[in-house]
Amino acid sequence: SPQVDAACEGDWSVEKLLEVGERIWNMERDFNIKAGITGEQDTLPKRLLKEAAKVGPATGRVADLDQMLPEYYSLRGWTADGVPTDETRSRLNLV
Repeated sequence: SPQVDAACEGDWSVEKLLEVGERIWNMERDFNIKAGITGEQDTLPKRLLKEAAKVGPATGRVADLDQMLPEYYSLRGWTADGVPTDETRSRLNLV
């Protein structure tokens, strides 16, 4: 991004920006885990879990969090409990 390159030194390619964002997300997760917040607190507002969507492609459906969370954790590189794996921490230099 030319704006970021103009404001900051270094290589700020799209890939680098995505990596920085991923590092931040995982650092926040680690902070929350150390503060006692676990995957059990990962939820959505009750309205999204109980009331069916009224418009859009999900019309008539509620969020299936039990199916969505494991997939989300996997995509993030986290364990089934929502903890960043050693591999994820190593890849992002968070060890």
